[in-house]
Amino acid sequence: MATTRAETKPSQQANAAPTRRKPGPKPGTEAAKRGGNAAKQKYGREFYSKIGAIGGSTVRERHGSEFYTEIGRRGGETTKRTLGSEHYSRIGRIGGKRAHGPHRSKADKAEK
Repeated sequence: MATTRAETKPSQQANAAPTRRKPGPKPGTEAAKRGGNAAKQKYGREFYSKIGAIGGSTVRERHGSEFYTEIGRRGGETTKRTLGSEHYSRIGRIGGKRAHGPHRSKADKAEK
């Protein structure tokens, strides 16, 4: 019994294009890390800072500075939805401790 065209699977069709994979190592693997470190040594950190700034200014020219406000707001809403508003309280306390140094007890303050 011959199969009709409707019954054939996409992989069996003669004109079906195979799925192409991006060239290079799979992200997150040791080979990818070695490649990233080699590129960093070759070009230096300043190179990546420079091209990042160029990319940022291009986005600002195309979408306007309000675009950054909008994507920041959306990211904050997503974070609040996934991690809860307690997340912001927790990271605020951590930031406050780092900004003001280690907490000193009343005894330590009295000695000075």
